[in-house]
Amino acid sequence: MNTFQPLDYIIFVAYGLIILSIGLWVSRTKKGEKKSAEDYFLAGKSLPFWAIGASLIAANISAEQFLGMSGSGFAIGLAIASYEWMAALTLIVVAKFFLPIFIREKLFTIPQFIEKRYNTTLKTILAIFWVGLFIFVNLTSVLFLGATALDTILGNGDGQMTFYFIIGLALFAAAYSTWGGLASVAWTDVLQVVLLVIGGIITTIIALNNVTPDGGVLNGIDHVYSSAGEKFHMVLRRDNPEFMNLPGIGVLIGGLWVANLYYWGFNQYIIQRALAAKSLREAQRGLAFAAFLKLLIPLFVVIPGIIAFVLFTQPEGTTVIDGIRSDFMRADGGINYDISYPWLIRSFIPAGIRGLVVAALTAAIVSSLASMLNSTSTIFTMDIYKPYLSKRKDGSDLVPVGRIAVIVALIIAILVAPALDAMPQMFQYIQEYTGIVSPGILAVFLMGLFWKKTNTRGAIVGVLSSIPVAILLKVIPAEIPFLDQMMYTCLITMAVIVMVSLTTAKQDEDPKSIPLSRDTFKTGKKFNIAAYAIMLILVVLYTVFW
Repeated sequence: MNTFQPLDYIIFVAYGLIILSIGLWVSRTKKGEKKSAEDYFLAGKSLPFWAIGASLIAANISAEQFLGMSGSGFAIGLAIASYEWMAALTLIVVAKFFLPIFIREKLFTIPQFIEKRYNTTLKTILAIFWVGLFIFVNLTSVLFLGATALDTILGNGDGQMTFYFIIGLALFAAAYSTWGGLASVAWTDVLQVVLLVIGGIITTIIALNNVTPDGGVLNGIDHVYSSAGEKFHMVLRRDNPEFMNLPGIGVLIGGLWVANLYYWGFNQYIIQRALAAKSLREAQRGLAFAAFLKLLIPLFVVIPGIIAFVLFTQPEGTTVIDGIRSDFMRADGGINYDISYPWLIRSFIPAGIRGLVVAALTAAIVSSLASMLNSTSTIFTMDIYKPYLSKRKDGSDLVPVGRIAVIVALIIAILVAPALDAMPQMFQYIQEYTGIVSPGILAVFLMGLFWKKTNTRGAIVGVLSSIPVAILLKVIPAEIPFLDQMMYTCLITMAVIVMVSLTTAKQDEDPKSIPLSRDTFKTGKKFNIAAYAIMLILVVLYTVFW
């Protein structure tokens, strides 16, 4: 196995210094000036489309994808790419139908929409939930997976250095995001996304070049496809052992829409970039740009996992790697799928380039951490602290409190992250357990946006009933794929909202309903062209890899 060389350390350290310098430079203020809440939490509403798109992807692509999705590529195959390719289509839907309303309402946070459409009580409940979700699921999983990757590449891979890497990643992300807010996060993300795309593609190319003894990228592609053809189907059959994770055609028309619409439409650390746009048109073009980038991601996230699968199973004509089985085997005899990506880096990437690739992986981790920290801070400050705890009417205490919230959230996540050690297929774990609560929240948002008779009582009863419904579907004897569980939970929650609203409403339309017109959803020519191009590419991809 290759080890880090002095040149790798130089490149890696240079990356860190450049990111910190950009983040701190962007966060600077003129002498005597102080950042306003809009400056800190929404970058002064100044982001252009290309910064929005790049920052969206940098916030989204993290250890969860590089490790978790590569691990699922090893275990499941290309079918896991539906999360990425269907996300491209979801971004178009969000840009056209959700963003016009959010930007018109001048939102800082997604919970603020709940307050305007329903009431303060429901907003506060969901704000507390989101802060908890970001800290105990998102931040902890990214910290743990990122630290595991660095331990595999830079350490001995035995986990002894994992906690130290958790602390290092946390401090790095906090170093610029705590002071500069969203502006520092978004502008450093522009560089980070370029680096992670380049690093990801380099890893895939070099791994393909090494998968056969004869070498050659084209030889590698042919060998991987011919040796693991079953891994290149997007729609799994019922007899596939991974059908419960990705239930065939249901992925395209069922529960994955629930997961994606919730994540891309109502997830604070994602949608916050669009809320910081110069204009609605700029925000929509930014989401379209992100959708194009989404189409590329499986090439350097999922494919490496399939390559690792071929090297592990050793079909005829595959390069023999000494000790590969012991590298991937857990102490309990199971396969550690999630080390696929860092294992490829450690095994094949040469000195110098390895420093760049590890910097790219670190960029993905740190950018997501910074985004999650900023959004946790935004929701806590604007939706919990400001209405209940703040005593200053001028808002001068909001930015300092936001910075303290970042530090506290990080400390909690650092302490909790090591507890995730025994989780197999971390990507699937995150999706499954987030899926207990996301369908109910999505139902509340969709009904509040598009059905004017929805009232506050219906929304509260609906969201509270969604969790026991989701748990019941998970524990009943009949085995139901978790994506199908999410779809059923969302539909049942919508039905509850309709029934309660109809039986308790005093008027035909709720007084807080959102006024909509045909003009609300008009989009520009450039966005429309991009949307049609993305849909055409998706049709081709699913036709080829069906």
